[in-house]
Amino acid sequence: MKQGFYTVLENEPLTEQVFRMRLGGDTSPITAPGQFVNIRLAGRFLRRPISVCEWTEGELTIIYKVVGAGTAQMAAMRGGELDLLCGLGNGYDTAPSGASPLLIGGGVGVPPLYGLAKALKREGKDVSVILGFRSAREVFYEKEFAALGARVTVTTEDGSAGVRGFVTDALRNAAPYTYTYSCGPEPMLRAVYGAAATDGQFSFEERMGCGFGACMGCSCRTVTGFKRICREGPVLRREEILWER
Repeated sequence: MKQGFYTVLENEPLTEQVFRMRLGGDTSPITAPGQFVNIRLAGRFLRRPISVCEWTEGELTIIYKVVGAGTAQMAAMRGGELDLLCGLGNGYDTAPSGASPLLIGGGVGVPPLYGLAKALKREGKDVSVILGFRSAREVFYEKEFAALGARVTVTTEDGSAGVRGFVTDALRNAAPYTYTYSCGPEPMLRAVYGAAATDGQFSFEERMGCGFGACMGCSCRTVTGFKRICREGPVLRREEILWER
């Protein structure tokens, strides 16, 4: 983890509510796809945790949805700097993926899977991706995943683009796969957990205070005891997950 100031190089809308921001700065703390940054905003008490979409030396990209005053403040930025805690969380492990991993993302759970797809393609894996949205107006990054050479299936709840329904509707008809990686809201993760035919890794969203394990505010119970989503997570393996009733 490193704290520093990062320059806003680009901040553009992908959909009506989803924005992509490129930041310039030290990316050496980022070691795995699925890690996140925690952003301080002027006048806001708590930082905003946002997953890293992709990174290179000296530059990282985040994709975020405007859901409140803090993210609206981010969307209005044109240049300037942001105070980041960088390289937080454990990220995805590509070692167990096998030859044909399947990536499943819902809404703003899609961005960290893009960096994961790039890592898996560099390892020579045959990557498939299922992206779930409410409607065609909310679809983003379908073309970017396809440009990597991944097979992409889009689902929308209203049927306005791709397969009508949820990611699990596409999952039931997916080509054979060796492992699953997923990120999205908890109801989606629960559904994928129940429908997937293989082991996998699940990235969880959780409200956070500090973002680096000190406050214990994002703890969840697992088969091996309590884990902090910001520190031992956000990625948990299938075999360690306990779903709260």
